[in-house]
Amino acid sequence: MTDVAELVRRNTDFAAEQFATGPGLTINPTGNMMIVGCVDPRVDPSHILGLHRGEAAVIRNVGGRITPATLRTMKMLGKVGQAHQDGKADGPWNLVILHHTECGMLDLAPFEDLLAEYFEVAPHALTAKHVSDPHGSVRVDTDIIRQEVHAPDFLVSGLVYDVATGTVEIVVPPTAVPVA
Repeated sequence: MTDVAELVRRNTDFAAEQFATGPGLTINPTGNMMIVGCVDPRVDPSHILGLHRGEAAVIRNVGGRITPATLRTMKMLGKVGQAHQDGKADGPWNLVILHHTECGMLDLAPFEDLLAEYFEVAPHALTAKHVSDPHGSVRVDTDIIRQEVHAPDFLVSGLVYDVATGTVEIVVPPTAVPVA
């Protein structure tokens, strides 16, 4: 078991290594990127996508799904980013939705009331969420972003990570969202 004392020891090593020359990071991701992924410990977006510290903002929730709560979080983060325009990198903003195989969301499929509450939909609408299919669910979630987010220079992508092979498949290539 990893305990808090071990975490503090690891942090001491991290701080000595990462902050030896000063933090140098801004609140806006240096890669103009946000990733929405699952809380599954096998699927840490920073590790499996080779991200550097500060390169992307990462939101993790059950299934890596775009829910009303996720949209509210993204809206709040957008306001924080706007308050710090001086630290924003040039170029388009990239939202990557990362789902994966063997997701625990499959185990939740029988609990329709719980899932309906999570997605803030009626139970009969769950079929359209493709809870048991990561390829279908990442398409659904990229469609939600295209419907709900209207910003210039904003791209959305959908990836599926295979936990058995460690590889990522592009299901939805980077696509511009319509500007309202």
